[in-house]
Amino acid sequence: MRLLPACQAARNAGLDLVVVSENSVPPVCKIMDFGKLCYEQKKKLKDQKKNQQAQKVKEIKFRLHIDTHDYEVKIAHATEFLQDGCKLKVTITFKGREMAHPEMGFDLVQKITESLEACGTVDAPAKLLGKNICMSFNPKAAGH
Repeated sequence: MRLLPACQAARNAGLDLVVVSENSVPPVCKIMDFGKLCYEQKKKLKDQKKNQQAQKVKEIKFRLHIDTHDYEVKIAHATEFLQDGCKLKVTITFKGREMAHPEMGFDLVQKITESLEACGTVDAPAKLLGKNICMSFNPKAAGH
């Protein structure tokens, strides 16, 4: 059995012939330890995953008739979440006959949006879904 010179050189060195660029003409190969290459690639992937951070989503629920102090406390929590870099989901829940006045819910949404515009931007505008109005905010970039 006759081997190509590159295969023969790799076998003489006790290493593997690894294809680096298969699409180029002619294909580019390298004589190296294939096991070591696989190990280094896995290590790079692990390091990249270590530096990634999953985006956390926090949710704050409001009722239509909320007292001013309760509103201020919830807005303070929402501001803190956005400053920590978390996404924020705001839900306004209707009960019973409150569904007859969805415009009051959208007025509250407008008030919340104005309160949070300093530390977050609206990601998804307010939508009425069943007995809830939902919207979400993204944190503003650190430079702002």
